[in-house]
Amino acid sequence: MKVSANGIAIEVEDTGGDGPVVLLIMGLGMQLIAWPEPFVQGLVRSGYRVVRHDNRDIGLSQSFDGARRRNLLWEALRQKLGLPVRAPYTLQDMALDAIGVLDALDIRDAHIVGASMGGMIAQRVAATAPQRTRSLVSIMSSSGARGLPGPRPEVGSALMRRPRSQDEASLVEYSLGLVRMIASPGWPFDEAANRERIAIGLRRSWRPEGIVRQMLAIGADTGLRCEVLPKITAPTLVLHGDADPLVPIACGRDTARRIPGARFEAIPGFAHDLPPGAQEALLAHMIPFLQAADAR
Repeated sequence: MKVSANGIAIEVEDTGGDGPVVLLIMGLGMQLIAWPEPFVQGLVRSGYRVVRHDNRDIGLSQSFDGARRRNLLWEALRQKLGLPVRAPYTLQDMALDAIGVLDALDIRDAHIVGASMGGMIAQRVAATAPQRTRSLVSIMSSSGARGLPGPRPEVGSALMRRPRSQDEASLVEYSLGLVRMIASPGWPFDEAANRERIAIGLRRSWRPEGIVRQMLAIGADTGLRCEVLPKITAPTLVLHGDADPLVPIACGRDTARRIPGARFEAIPGFAHDLPPGAQEALLAHMIPFLQAADAR
């Protein structure tokens, strides 16, 4: 369903009953359906109402195709030189979108859970609206501090490449290649399941320029978000894989170090995807943490 949040149209999925709300925020270029259904149902079975949304400029939410185009390589160079990255919107704007989703659904407060870029947005939600944040869970994400390690060179190069063709078969192969590079070595790679998941996502929406604009928003937040993390007062759990080639584990450790009282948990064999085994590992940490936060 569509809601008006922060003045724009945001696509939302609302699952579960009357229990405490868990707001799930997905990462760069990923739609709300990227949260695997077994993961969502694991939260629902534990008594939680789960709300997911497509971030702006992706999926079925409002696009920003009318924004001024920026050259991604040039803005990346500006970032390396310590100059500000020019983005059409910011991660703070996206955090306000997420808070707007809670407003639209008349939700007083929620557990804010984000993966990758979604973790960055979740951090900003927790810093901006402490009264709306029951707890914060930041998964495979980063504080955005300067000097932290970046992606492995081959992963960074793959992110900057474009598919050779726009037909579905080519786009599936292009996406599958990237997914393989960031897949968790701790669990088997299910190629058929990943192909199907990618194809379903492409048929729902394919917004490559939105991905570029989201990348610019991440770059524009570098060196800024880390300064607000000490303001977070909500109970915080930081989860990160020890095999992440896209956002190295040092980024998760730095996030936890900057948030007062945050707990950090490293997950062996976990990289930057959500295979079934990783979902189970995440839920094993998350559900007791959420329940303890509710008890408080």
